[in-house]
Amino acid sequence: MSTLTPVEKMHLEKFLQMGGGYVLDFINQTFADFFFQYGVNIDEPIYQTYGTSKAKRMRAFWDTQSDPLVARVLDGMFEIKKARAELDDREFDADLYQKCRKIVRRLQGKPIAEAKSDDEFLSTQFAEPDLNALSLDSSLVPILQSRLIEANLALESGAHLAVIFLCGSILEGLLLGTASNNAEEFNRAKSSPKGPDKKVKILYDWSLSELINVATETGFLKPDVKEFSHGVREFRNYIHPYQQMNTRFAPDQHTARICMQVLKAAIASLSGKRD
Repeated sequence: MSTLTPVEKMHLEKFLQMGGGYVLDFINQTFADFFFQYGVNIDEPIYQTYGTSKAKRMRAFWDTQSDPLVARVLDGMFEIKKARAELDDREFDADLYQKCRKIVRRLQGKPIAEAKSDDEFLSTQFAEPDLNALSLDSSLVPILQSRLIEANLALESGAHLAVIFLCGSILEGLLLGTASNNAEEFNRAKSSPKGPDKKVKILYDWSLSELINVATETGFLKPDVKEFSHGVREFRNYIHPYQQMNTRFAPDQHTARICMQVLKAAIASLSGKRD
């Protein structure tokens, strides 16, 4: 089986448009033809463990085949998506593509010097979170502090999924509070989200993903925190039981510790206590 992690699978599923059982624009025949190039009969029962849709067969393929084969197949799909985007003038998420390329390079055993590993990030020393060091609304701080206490208790008791949800909510509160205090700077950022009218959306309508990206562009978050913050955001999506069921995500202590570390790093960044 491949060594794809839950977060990597989420990135890949989004890039390959696997919602609703689909994979890109493949129909069943072209899906089978594509895999045949790699010596794989995607219609075999081994790939129908989770169901017969293209997305479910893709997940079974990931879970049963080796890293090198999975990397080759993904590489081929990426090329198809890039070509279709260029030929049909479709929107193409370059940032997500780069993340997925890193995943393929890891599966291929190639070095990714610019990426910080989970273990490196976990070993980084950050001061204990001090929400009072941030210039947030005084009514917000006690709420975030209460959630932070609960998150630590959950981590100690092994309630890993609870840690993920709490960390995600605290991170969103921290970033929205920071954005509110620096609204002009956030609204001027190139990555600030626009509505259908091409105007910047009001801050309270920004998603956590958008807050993370703009906070990084404006220098409030460090790039390594951005990368892992998006992981927390994606983990938080498992608050929907069917999302967790479809990806067979099983949070463990490692996952929970990363989420807590992201919070510490984010608070250190937002308070200006990181070099």
